[in-house]
Amino acid sequence: MVMGEGSDSGFAELDDVSAAAYGLAVECGRFAREQVAERLSLTPQEVARVERVLTGVRLLQAVPGHPSELTPVTPDVAAASLVAPAERHIRDLQQAVTDVRAKLLSLTPLYFEGRRMRNRLEAFDVITDVARIQPMLDHLTQNCTGELLTVQPGGARPAHALPSARESALTALARGVSIRTVYQHTARNDLPTRSYVRDVTERGAQIRTADEVIDRMIIYDREMVFLPERSTGEGIPGAAIVREPTLVAFMCSVFEYLWDGATPYVVDSQHSPASSDELKASIVRLMSKGYKDEMVARRLGMSVRTCRRHIAEITEELEATSRFQAGYNAARRELLSGGPTAPTS
Repeated sequence: MVMGEGSDSGFAELDDVSAAAYGLAVECGRFAREQVAERLSLTPQEVARVERVLTGVRLLQAVPGHPSELTPVTPDVAAASLVAPAERHIRDLQQAVTDVRAKLLSLTPLYFEGRRMRNRLEAFDVITDVARIQPMLDHLTQNCTGELLTVQPGGARPAHALPSARESALTALARGVSIRTVYQHTARNDLPTRSYVRDVTERGAQIRTADEVIDRMIIYDREMVFLPERSTGEGIPGAAIVREPTLVAFMCSVFEYLWDGATPYVVDSQHSPASSDELKASIVRLMSKGYKDEMVARRLGMSVRTCRRHIAEITEELEATSRFQAGYNAARRELLSGGPTAPTS
């Protein structure tokens, strides 16, 4: 056995010399220090050490009334005396472990409910602080690595926003990011927007226009979508970041639908859909649905003043004196289906 008086378990270890000394004590009926020293050729210090070991493992116990006299006890009694406290401690620990496990497992329903709520929150990040929106857009654009899809309603882009938008787009294109954007036809009539489009398309961006588009939408790497918050009329609206894969995939499909139906924006082209019969057809179509001038203008991304000018021209072309008559005459001339406006007779 390993020599020593203790071990990592906290129990004293019984070495060969101590075991031999225990045997002598059993023969004599007591632990005779002089006899142990003589029979085992031990020094007084070694005898003292053996005594401490045998006492530590409970193989020796003091005689009642004579604490200096030690007698041997049977190994089973010594074992019971030695390990009983440890066994009680183990039982207490096992019970404590059982109690802790039961209490923690009782929180399992709460955990899964929290996970469900966390997944919902992680799928939709609503930004109510308007000051955070532009920094968030800049961060998302800087971290976009593959594809940037954008729908920009409202016609011409604000001139003050174009310098930073140009810098951001050119930087993304330089990193190899593919950019596709859908504007409304009315954006073709704005000189600053045309200049912006010329700069980014020369670097590889693709721009198209349509008469009507959905709300603003920016898709990053087909993994994340930025959407403006629906305005409630109470202050400036915030925004939402969508990460839920099913919704992101659906929005990508919506973009592709808009893209397929849009017209390529060729900056140097003389053809401008915003001043063509296609725009007039869109105006009449919306008028026929009962939309007021303000709604028609908003849907087509133009000012109300411009919209009313087009409506006046359409009414004159169709020889109508009212909205209803204009819609009726347009239907007869197939303007509602996108056909050319027939000349007045």
